[in-house]
Amino acid sequence: MMTGLTPVRDSSVRSIGRHGFHRIAYRDWGEATAVRTVFCVHGLTRNSHDFDPLARRLAADRRVVCPDLVGRGRSEWLTDPADYNLVQYNIDLAVLAARIGADSFDWIGTSLGGLMGIAFAGLPDSPIRRLVVNDIGPEVPLPALWRVSRYMYKDHRFADLEQVEAHLRDALAPFGPMTDADWRHMARTSVIECGDGLRLAFDPGISRNARRSSLLIHLNLWRYWDRITCPVLILRGAESDFLPPRLLERMCRRLPHAEVIEFEGVGHVPTLNSGEQIDILQDWLETT
Repeated sequence: MMTGLTPVRDSSVRSIGRHGFHRIAYRDWGEATAVRTVFCVHGLTRNSHDFDPLARRLAADRRVVCPDLVGRGRSEWLTDPADYNLVQYNIDLAVLAARIGADSFDWIGTSLGGLMGIAFAGLPDSPIRRLVVNDIGPEVPLPALWRVSRYMYKDHRFADLEQVEAHLRDALAPFGPMTDADWRHMARTSVIECGDGLRLAFDPGISRNARRSSLLIHLNLWRYWDRITCPVLILRGAESDFLPPRLLERMCRRLPHAEVIEFEGVGHVPTLNSGEQIDILQDWLETT
């Protein structure tokens, strides 16, 4: 398939968990023979299409792989909601990296994708070359978690895409920047058909496990953050409740080589779909 002049392939790989095998879907942009590869990993209930504008740009000179994490988008759901956790997600991404033959790669992680990147980069002999952490830290403030639970714990049904868009505009209002066209694209790529209309394309079981997982994140991820040696760029929405100033300051103090860029007028999360945000990422990734 071609998007403009950029090749994009929809594929999948079989991964393994404690209750069996499952399929991980991914969008594979650019030339498979490109010298550099970058993984773009989405947030808790989002999917690979969030990175369509960014991937289209970056794929001009690199391979860009955008997975649907298990239980989201076109990927299969797990039989036990307790298996929706960082260990499983990173096993799946390690399997995907092996599938495409990527021994070293850059990582752009939004929210949950950033938490995954922190854990991945903090392991010995990590394959991550450069890490972008988008509006998240090694712990998740509980007020922010309670805010997103307002929409995350309901299994919504919609009659049409107009209702989907209205819901997303309300639930994800801090996202930015977002144009009308961006919201329409998000609505089209965020749902699956069901017997009584449309529903959001993620397993409700993810929500049931989110609070428990957030406590484990709070206890465990600082030790990974402290061990990261690769270049790190932290992106922050200036109005973010997921990455408040005090948490950002602590991150920079404990990892002095991390760089920070803030986007005004944006909450959680910067969507990385505007020319300004994409230019910043492209320039930073090209730094040797």
